[in-house]
Amino acid sequence: MNSKEMIARRIAQELRPGMLANLGIGIPTLVSEFVPENHGVFFQSENGVVGLGHRPPEGMEDFDLTDAGGTFVMAVPGAAAIDSALSFGLIRGGHLDVTVLGGMQVDERGYLANWMIPGKRVAGMGGAMDLVQGAKKVIVAMEHTAKGQPKIVRECDLPVTGVRRVSLVVTELAVIEPTDDGLLLRERGPGVSVSAILEATAARLIVPEMVPEMRF
Repeated sequence: MNSKEMIARRIAQELRPGMLANLGIGIPTLVSEFVPENHGVFFQSENGVVGLGHRPPEGMEDFDLTDAGGTFVMAVPGAAAIDSALSFGLIRGGHLDVTVLGGMQVDERGYLANWMIPGKRVAGMGGAMDLVQGAKKVIVAMEHTAKGQPKIVRECDLPVTGVRRVSLVVTELAVIEPTDDGLLLRERGPGVSVSAILEATAARLIVPEMVPEMRF
């Protein structure tokens, strides 16, 4: 199991029947692959679909049915196609139970930076800012470091996506919960020591006496 699959599998455990969930581009799109089709979770995409299914078998792609990142998907029975105004109305109106977003940085305040790197061309912010502010729960799915540099930092030096604390951060090394008191280390990756997590993290972590391993 590679690191991205590990992250997606762990996040899938946070989804409950009846939830309306949004999956961002990148690692988040993998989460649906680890949620059984009959689980009762409804996946929404900001480009206008409620009821996204798994990726289609090769050769069965429908060019009119993609997620917000342009990846081919299937639709579950009863799925709905909606316009962009209604789709963002669901997000901005607080009707999304959870969104899973990729991240470039998360800091000690629990703020997420994930939409641009200064000086590099970006196609646009997409729905990230609306999702961070509008979803009831925001889960960040990202690898713990990038090119050896920590992505969990004291303070974001990239532009933040929103001034709202995210609910949970899941990496291949750890599950971390931003709280009023700081970043709480909830779980360790399989075979990963607390000291290894601390070494790979630039932010201060609250470390309980017992930190269990992730289970999948």
